[in-house]
Amino acid sequence: MEPKVALITGGARGIGRGIALDLAAQGWAIAICYRTSERDAEATTKAVIELGGQGIAIRSDVSDPKACRELVKRVEEKWTKIDALINAAGPYHRVNLFEETPKGWDDMFTNNLHPVFYLGQAVAPGMKTRNYGRIISFSMANADKMEAQPMVTAHYIAKVGILVLTRTLARMLAADGITVNAISPGFIDSGSAPPGELDGMAKKIPAGYIGDVKDTLSAVRYLLSDGARYVTGTNVHVSGGWGL
Repeated sequence: MEPKVALITGGARGIGRGIALDLAAQGWAIAICYRTSERDAEATTKAVIELGGQGIAIRSDVSDPKACRELVKRVEEKWTKIDALINAAGPYHRVNLFEETPKGWDDMFTNNLHPVFYLGQAVAPGMKTRNYGRIISFSMANADKMEAQPMVTAHYIAKVGILVLTRTLARMLAADGITVNAISPGFIDSGSAPPGELDGMAKKIPAGYIGDVKDTLSAVRYLLSDGARYVTGTNVHVSGGWGL
């Protein structure tokens, strides 16, 4: 029986890496997309194979629509299909809106929102041919509230955009057996936050503690499962109640 195939952007580190290893343990074939983290991507791919999955690491700048099409083509040529696209890449920076630069502003959309659109376009034809597919993108807890965010404005708007794009793709692809959903983490200790940023946040979280990468995995497993075949266009909060 052929393994299911997942393409994971941001799969070299953090939440993306956790998803890659979890799926590998279930026998999935994993394509890890990275842009600069070559050493981490190679280490994660090695761990995927050690866990019993198949794995490749592909360098690609998914802010480029042509690169996205080539990335999808390469994965499909290797394994004939992509069962799941997981958009886990999501760089951010913290800066006062009035001190933001045009480049910094543009980067937040170019690297957070645009790849979800480009890759969604690229994987849809193959998924539609097979009448099956799963697309999961990562937003952030409280993005659905559209609050003022003076220090992470562009990043936040991009994450709001992911929710709108998720619902739009879900509506357009539902008849083709493809589900499209979002996961919105709160404060997760994934190793990506600057030192000290998570300190003191636990008291602001109703659950009383910072989440772990493992807390996101159950949501991913469910949304990828046959049990979630009728679940599409949703936004799953994984935040311990923060952002509600």
